[in-house]
Amino acid sequence: MTVEETLSSRLIYDGRAVKLRVDTVRMAGGRETTREIVEHSDCVAIVAIDADDNILLVNQFRKPVEKELLEIPAGGIEPGEDPVTTVRRELREEAGYLPGKVGRLGGFYSTPGYCTEYLYLYLATELVPSQLYAEDTESITLVRVPISQITSLITSGSICDAKSIAGLLAFLEHQKGQRRAI
Repeated sequence: MTVEETLSSRLIYDGRAVKLRVDTVRMAGGRETTREIVEHSDCVAIVAIDADDNILLVNQFRKPVEKELLEIPAGGIEPGEDPVTTVRRELREEAGYLPGKVGRLGGFYSTPGYCTEYLYLYLATELVPSQLYAEDTESITLVRVPISQITSLITSGSICDAKSIAGLLAFLEHQKGQRRAI
């Protein structure tokens, strides 16, 4: 395995949601270069299934891409908070439900080429209505989609963000495994 040696690190931006640093590194061949790294807290991504076997998605405007995206609920893990607690809080804030059952489906890095963010992927079931209001969720719309339509929404581009695609495909594989075990 090739490892880049960090020679220096300089913080150039310290914002509310992200930090940006520039690292000077020595590559395996000896050449020095820089890496721009976005430091972002870890997050959870949630595949939530209601009693009618619908997946709960959220439609929300994303300023960086200037469009509304259809996504699985997700959110940042607060300092000192465990991921399952984050799942419960974020699902209440974004979808208006509290999960009775939460299970780990896996996890992944969002954009490891330049960002530190890791997403813990969870399955949330046995949902009970329980709205928790947050100031940044007022423009989120809840969308219920039958599980059978998920693949076509991904292939058509209607679902086009990486965390939602990865999370939903992981769930569909998990579901296949559950059916084989029966």
